[in-house]
Amino acid sequence: MATLRIALRNVHRIFNTSAVSGRTTTVFRSKQRGFLELDLVLGKWVEEHIHSMDENGIKALVKVLDLENPDLWKWLTGQEQPPEAVTVNPVFSAVQQRVLKNLNNHSSPETRATPGQPWVRGWDDIKKGRDSPNTGNQ
Repeated sequence: MATLRIALRNVHRIFNTSAVSGRTTTVFRSKQRGFLELDLVLGKWVEEHIHSMDENGIKALVKVLDLENPDLWKWLTGQEQPPEAVTVNPVFSAVQQRVLKNLNNHSSPETRATPGQPWVRGWDDIKKGRDSPNTGNQ
């Protein structure tokens, strides 16, 4: 019983250290944003890189995680040009490079937004009748 108590105390100490606790929280924040595409992209990238990041890298990652979901997605996919403060962030640049590389390797150009234009598609895009909307499902 005493051995179990000591083991539990040691586990508690490990998880309460700032480095481990901060990394665990950061991984959770990257996977649970509420925006499925970002959950997948950021969660995977953070899982692969979090253990090799130093304190400055973690701070840069936290700044990326603090960005709003719609803006971050548009910036990562090249739909909009990000502000300079975001483009100089090394974590943002690395994630954006991965996203753009995956887009170039795995998606056809007609499925992507024209740079500078939002990507708006809906369930009724195949309807091109006289009364159908041009884009989206309005």
